[in-house]
Amino acid sequence: MERKICRFCAEAKDFGLRAVSIIHSMKILFVADARSPISQNWIRYFVQRGDEVYLASTFQGEIGFPLAGFEFTPAAFSALKKNQRPNQRNAFLPAGFRARVRQWLGPLTLSRSALKLRAFINQIQPDVIHALRIPYEGMLAANAITNRQFLLTSVWGNDFTLHAPSTPLMGYYTRKTLRNISALHADCARDIKLAAQWGFDASKPTLVTPGNGGIRADVFYPPAEPVREPIILNPRGFRAYVRNDSFFKAIPLILQKVPHAKFIFASMQGEPQALQWIKQLRIEHAVTLNPPVSHTQMAEMFRAAQIVASPSVHDGTPNSLLEGMACGCFPVAGDLESIREWIRHGENGLLFDSKNPQSIANSILLALKNKDLRRKAAGLNAELISERAEYGANMKRVADFYQRVTSRLAD
Repeated sequence: MERKICRFCAEAKDFGLRAVSIIHSMKILFVADARSPISQNWIRYFVQRGDEVYLASTFQGEIGFPLAGFEFTPAAFSALKKNQRPNQRNAFLPAGFRARVRQWLGPLTLSRSALKLRAFINQIQPDVIHALRIPYEGMLAANAITNRQFLLTSVWGNDFTLHAPSTPLMGYYTRKTLRNISALHADCARDIKLAAQWGFDASKPTLVTPGNGGIRADVFYPPAEPVREPIILNPRGFRAYVRNDSFFKAIPLILQKVPHAKFIFASMQGEPQALQWIKQLRIEHAVTLNPPVSHTQMAEMFRAAQIVASPSVHDGTPNSLLEGMACGCFPVAGDLESIREWIRHGENGLLFDSKNPQSIANSILLALKNKDLRRKAAGLNAELISERAEYGANMKRVADFYQRVTSRLAD
């Protein structure tokens, strides 16, 4: 309704302000996983900004805000996972097995799925098509577009380091996607470099900003007083590229030195493998497995912890790591190039070998014992999040990027 009033100048007193919104209004199609909080956080910004927003989702899911249109476009067997949350595992399959099946066979489903997406694109004629990761949304969109359409693809975390080299078909479709896109967004500078190695034309526009758009300061903020209890939070859930096996093995080593330490795991309640590790290592008294929670509840969990841990071996910029840092947690994480873009070892966090339980334990013990290090890091990280990861400022950069690159292509 606001656009209609604006077009016909029904309210002359603020015509100038509304005219600006018309100039910047866009018709945007996102190709994404509707279940993903990361996708929703990104998409919501443009809905609230007043753009005409459509979503082609590779998974069935509910969106808590209005869209101009929604289309379910399954790919890589995603139709078989109707009622599961992202990263929720099938208890009857070993870790990583389902991912391997999708990596080998998923690309074979793209051609058929692309026909449905192409019809949706032709129906709505968007100004921007943005696929929020390469496998399989970017691959699907790259197979659906025609030469005249603008496609922007995001790179999330392990698209290049884990998925692209996993099978010949994944490599082929990663290269095809990067050749067909008009611009690239990544959550770390490392992936802009890797994109060129996978066939992206480095002369095309790029943007580096957190994958979920950034950190909402009204949700993720430090506690009123520093946390006194030795509580360590692992927010990564159960993913094939997160070495939870090593992390659990590190817990007894830590308890030998700090017997009252507590370990909390997000989105792991009822996880059979985690329950088995807890029993084998006899650490029932020190570990809590939490269910999936809302962003607000997650922020409260961060504010109740001293340390946030990320034992991954493939990663870009983990959103949960930034959220923990924003809430005053001291970050300890796997020593990866992308993580070093945020954490300076020994200054605002500590880096470890995610495959080595002793390395993980040593970092956590050092952080627990060094109050001054934690206090100094909290101040440095508050500045870092404010400067590089604030949600409103980052998403404005994204909107400006959309406008700039589409205008450039139109010329």
